[in-house]
Amino acid sequence: MFGSWPILSTIAFSPLLGILALLFIPKHNGRALKTTAIIATLIPLVLAALLYANFQHDTADMQYKEDVNWIKVPLNKEISDIKDVKEFYYEFNYTLAIDGLSLPLVFLTALVTAMAALASVHVKKRWKAFYIWFLLLEVGMFGVFMARDLFLFFLFFELTLIPMFFLIGIWGYIEREKAANKFLIYNGIGSAIMLLAFFIIVNTAGFTTQTIGDATSFFYSGSLEVITKNLFQDSAAFVHAGPEVFPDNPFYMSEAMKWTLFIMLLVAFGIKLPIFPFHTWMLKVHTEAHPSVVMIHSGILLKMGAYGLLSFGIMLFPGQAKAAALALAVLGVVNILYGAILAFRQTDFKLILAYSSISHMGVVLVGLAAFNEIGLKGAIFQLVSHGLISALMFLLVGSLYERTETTEVGKLGGLASSLPFLCGFLMLAGMASLGMPLLSGFISEFLAFLGLFDSMPIVTVIGALGIIFTAVYVLRGVLKVSYGPMSGSFKDLRDARLIEAVPMITLAAFIVLIGVYPAVLSEPMQQTVSGIDQWIHNIGKMGG
Repeated sequence: MFGSWPILSTIAFSPLLGILALLFIPKHNGRALKTTAIIATLIPLVLAALLYANFQHDTADMQYKEDVNWIKVPLNKEISDIKDVKEFYYEFNYTLAIDGLSLPLVFLTALVTAMAALASVHVKKRWKAFYIWFLLLEVGMFGVFMARDLFLFFLFFELTLIPMFFLIGIWGYIEREKAANKFLIYNGIGSAIMLLAFFIIVNTAGFTTQTIGDATSFFYSGSLEVITKNLFQDSAAFVHAGPEVFPDNPFYMSEAMKWTLFIMLLVAFGIKLPIFPFHTWMLKVHTEAHPSVVMIHSGILLKMGAYGLLSFGIMLFPGQAKAAALALAVLGVVNILYGAILAFRQTDFKLILAYSSISHMGVVLVGLAAFNEIGLKGAIFQLVSHGLISALMFLLVGSLYERTETTEVGKLGGLASSLPFLCGFLMLAGMASLGMPLLSGFISEFLAFLGLFDSMPIVTVIGALGIIFTAVYVLRGVLKVSYGPMSGSFKDLRDARLIEAVPMITLAAFIVLIGVYPAVLSEPMQQTVSGIDQWIHNIGKMGG
């Protein structure tokens, strides 16, 4: 449908048009600023929907690829003195592409961001700056799920940190600055570890020689395609030449180095996911940031950690990942139980949802640790499902806070009589969160645990206890808010406005759609998941 049109770049950078338009709107014209920002998020949503509808389901290959020579950094002029060596340089390309893994996450990003833009009507100050940072954040998120060059991925990844820092620190609640600083420190440490790992990978597996005629070029490439080829397909690549073949080879990647890089990437992306004990920063963000910002943070940014772990940690080091399967599964179970148990002990609804996110992201780790098609499907389903459910939950809690000025469960109660629409959707989101059949949460958790049960039944059974705890804390929170005695000051509350109802209905519709018809998500990812499974098992045996 799109032909040679660079559809991925169009989607990724279309929010910049909104930023450009915002610059010409007076900062006091709130209605125009909000309308412009909402329209700017709807454009990539429409394009992402067309992308999803036209995606080819019968191939595991990257689709809609865009590849342009971007950065070339010459190295060591003295290399020209070496006979027949023409050039020596770093090469980073502008390469975008998607597969069955990144496609649903691109659409999720477009959907949740558009719904969060609608939910941002409650923002009360500095609208112009808010929406500029908001749209810039969307550019970074799109780029993360599309980039196929390590340097480009890192730039997009970092692009999400700065806007998020200001969105939390300026438009959050009482301890917003503390939350923003904690967010930046933790994620900055993760980014530093990731950058160091990428640098080592580029300088070992990325080293390539290219001969044209009598002239040879040496270069370091950040391309995932080049790195993957050198690691697994080109046995003559320098990365394989050990000391017995090439003494003092600076490009050789030993088994110890592979393990070191895998652990570095696990920690870097584990901070983002987050994996216990790297989770404390997330609690502050979930409780102190504006609800529309938390919708994006919980719904999309956490998924960047899982996506990075699978795309770089597991795919580049499949042997190490398979050997660490038990450790990954245990980390997942710890996340599930730790998050669920502490969620049960909370009295603030936002903290309940924050610990719930930790628990549900543990399900992603469980699915990945299965290292089979069923588990991988479950992990991807959980990424999308939790993105939708958490975005809806924080949208609802934000709307409740605007009316009651509290999220303390003990101070809320009986709201179903005055806010039937809001409480009805709160109940639906709660049922989806605890894994009720015919809603998206059920199919994702079922596949993740089913995939792991084949290889680790005991770990699976222990992890499945989290489902019971989830039911307890979700029902406790939702029922206390919706029923029971109601404070007299809450009797005349206004139910959801149209601009609030639209994102609620939209998110709920996708939660139900995936639960009732999971093929809408499983069919586009099937070939990619099969390819990842074969890659891990076949390449992992050779590369372990």
